[in-house]
Amino acid sequence: MKAIPMTEAQFGLLTTVFLLVYAVLSPFAGFLADRFNRSRVIVISVFVWSLVTILTAYARTYEQLLVTRALMGLSEAACMPASAALIVDYHRGATRSLASGLLLSGAMTGGALGGIGGVLAESHGWHFAYLLFGCLGIGFAVLLGMFLRDPPTSDRSLTPILAEKPPSPKFGDALASLFTNRGFLVMLSYGCLGGVVSWSVVGWMPTYIKEKFTLTQGLAGMSTMAYLNVAALIGMLVGGAWADRWSRTNQRARILVPVIGLCVAAPAVFLIAETDTLWVALGALALYGLSRHFVDANSMPIYCLFVEPRYRATSWGVSTFVACAVGGAGIYAGGVLRDANINVSRVFQFAAICLAIGGLLLASLLRHSPSSRVAIPLVPTPCPPK
Repeated sequence: MKAIPMTEAQFGLLTTVFLLVYAVLSPFAGFLADRFNRSRVIVISVFVWSLVTILTAYARTYEQLLVTRALMGLSEAACMPASAALIVDYHRGATRSLASGLLLSGAMTGGALGGIGGVLAESHGWHFAYLLFGCLGIGFAVLLGMFLRDPPTSDRSLTPILAEKPPSPKFGDALASLFTNRGFLVMLSYGCLGGVVSWSVVGWMPTYIKEKFTLTQGLAGMSTMAYLNVAALIGMLVGGAWADRWSRTNQRARILVPVIGLCVAAPAVFLIAETDTLWVALGALALYGLSRHFVDANSMPIYCLFVEPRYRATSWGVSTFVACAVGGAGIYAGGVLRDANINVSRVFQFAAICLAIGGLLLASLLRHSPSSRVAIPLVPTPCPPK
């Protein structure tokens, strides 16, 4: 903000435009991963993302920075739907939740180290970090291209009824299947609430901690992101391992564990908004990060309970669209509230309510038996011809 002058609302818009582009393209990116080779989609996404990261370092005006953030959303959208679906293609039994949690923990690990960007900006200027990580990303894309492959055979090639390969999926058919599926619609509703909470916390927590407890920008960024993302990393692994182990005796474990996590996360976020003690706020932030991410470790495994295997990546992309669109709007609304001198703690109080409602939504899935991996349609499905 010192190098490129902007208002608080414009600063929030930088994240919002990334999220909106990322959100709009995620369903199409998920469909590409269902339709074509998932590993190739991942490699191309990482490579293009790295090029855009380098390009961002050369932005000198607000408009240029806004364009590079939009391009970042374009390049990044394809990676996670393909990755999440590829993981469950490889892990089909009692390792599915932990494997999904390990995948997502990569983002948490990077986030925990993300505060380094603030330190690098103070010592070398904000451009340096973009150049550094963009170059590292290109090297990583080359490694992925050499070693990452789809599994030789995949249960996503089988329909729930016929043990033969169906016609190639069509985008309209995928959407029709998903939006007539009760389990998916419940998860989509939770995604709206989860998107508001997650991106509001990530977008505004460092600023909130900095101003309320009088910390420097670098220290506030390092403290909040480290506490949040280290706890989230642990939560991914604990939530995944717990659900896998419990699922051996309870088929609903992959739903129960996220519900328990949200019951803990909601009061933790409310405590952040109310406390005047730094160590209490950081402790509540860590508790939120730990328990809230029980859901993320089990999201794709829950989709596997209700969604047809050939539409898994598309289901992830559609849910990402909803979560990011709502979350991006929430971050921008937070910037508008700050320009109007409204305390950010009100945002976190609202986030706590959203988490509580999300827990009730996930609990409603327990009424449906998760033992079947066949989609639960809202309308009758005709029997296949003999």
